[in-house]
Amino acid sequence: MLRIYNTLTDTKQEFVPMRPGKVGMYACGVTVYDHSHIGHARGAVVFDMVRRYLAYKGWKVTYVRNFTDVDDKIINRANAEGVSCDEIAARYIEAYQKDMEALGVDRADIEPKATEHIPEILELIRLLVDKGAAYESGGDVLFSVERFEGYGKLSRRKLDELIAGARVEIDEKKKNPLDFVLWKASKPGEPAWDSPWGPGRPGWHIECSAMNRAHLGETIDIHCGGKDLIFPHHENEIAQSEAATGKPFVHYWLHNGFVNINQEKMSKSLGNFFTIKEVLEKFHPESVRLFLLSTHYRSPIDFSDQNLKDAERARRRVYTLLYEVDRRLSKAAESAASQEAAGYPAVSLQVQEMVPRFEEVMDDDFNTARALGGLFEVVRALNGFLKNIGLNMNQEIGSVLKGFRENIRVIGSVLGLFQGRPEEVLKGAGGMETLDLEEVQAMIFRRTEARKQKDWAEADRIRKELAEKGVLLKDLPDGTLDWEWDR
Repeated sequence: MLRIYNTLTDTKQEFVPMRPGKVGMYACGVTVYDHSHIGHARGAVVFDMVRRYLAYKGWKVTYVRNFTDVDDKIINRANAEGVSCDEIAARYIEAYQKDMEALGVDRADIEPKATEHIPEILELIRLLVDKGAAYESGGDVLFSVERFEGYGKLSRRKLDELIAGARVEIDEKKKNPLDFVLWKASKPGEPAWDSPWGPGRPGWHIECSAMNRAHLGETIDIHCGGKDLIFPHHENEIAQSEAATGKPFVHYWLHNGFVNINQEKMSKSLGNFFTIKEVLEKFHPESVRLFLLSTHYRSPIDFSDQNLKDAERARRRVYTLLYEVDRRLSKAAESAASQEAAGYPAVSLQVQEMVPRFEEVMDDDFNTARALGGLFEVVRALNGFLKNIGLNMNQEIGSVLKGFRENIRVIGSVLGLFQGRPEEVLKGAGGMETLDLEEVQAMIFRRTEARKQKDWAEADRIRKELAEKGVLLKDLPDGTLDWEWDR
């Protein structure tokens, strides 16, 4: 049973979609005036994972992720460069799609643009005006928050407290300082569309409600976005959508936590951001994706070069084991390996339970942190098992290795990880093409044998030789050995 934390109710709830077997899911996309930063990448990767897991559970998901392609920032960028807003939007939509492709984020089923939905936006605004929930003022159309009784229910803020705490700005068009723009009268030189209230363009909040309504209906299953969107953006979406239709807008609200730098939220407004493009120039995209999924999606995550390096090492650790598994399976040599003495039952059980345990933690609000933690426990156990049994191989061991390979395929397909060919991944990790991985395994085996014979000088010599090749050995407290590439 899948349970999802719903921001609206502040509880975990069993996920039950409106239509059996089908899920409608919407994620707020980016405003395309510049390259997207790593904070945007987190939301994209997280909700790509959510979509994949829902599909894995058997639901047919219709995923909508929009582009805001008309906005003050886009207009300002276009004016500064002396080009059209369409050119700016097209440039950064293309850049975003390239970033997402690199990160393994699948395209949404529908990727609407605000400018392609002006008729739907105007229809929704007209409906709000007719119901008395919105009013025209000086060419603008504004939503009247006092006309929606439930305003503040997503962010759990009270209307009177919001009004009292509002920064009162001189805006003669507003009846209430919290009222927000649905239709904005155009200024000379700005993009504009005809409307019953004069030429203008849509406000930011109304576009998402209109595109949800157009592609998923008046009530949808899941709406996603960053925590910074809870108020006012998503609060305003609820108000205008439910005021227009009289129906619940969204059943489950999912919000991902911030990416922090020095305990402070990463954002363009603060100037403490790194673009996805910049990060991918330093780190492999799969390592970035692994890093972004290594913390529960609702929790903040600390961005640093060290954390990305740790993710890269963890990624290589999995591929190194996969390489060894494939190598042993391809040789299919068998010997009379003792199952009991080698620790076969324990590691066999761990491998058998990989997918059930993965599903158990993922069913608990998509807990990728625990899912990856469980996976790396198995990686460590299987590494130790293989290194302890040396070159021994039999049918039972082969079955364990095949099971691990298949389980990694299944789990990785949901997380968007570990789907590459191990030999290609390791050769591309810097310096790998000059190193024979089978030779490394043989050297490690010789060192293990030297230690068993208490030939410490030979063991140290092999350790140093491996270190020169970029292979770091780790003798673990339980007597087993682990190793990794330091490249």
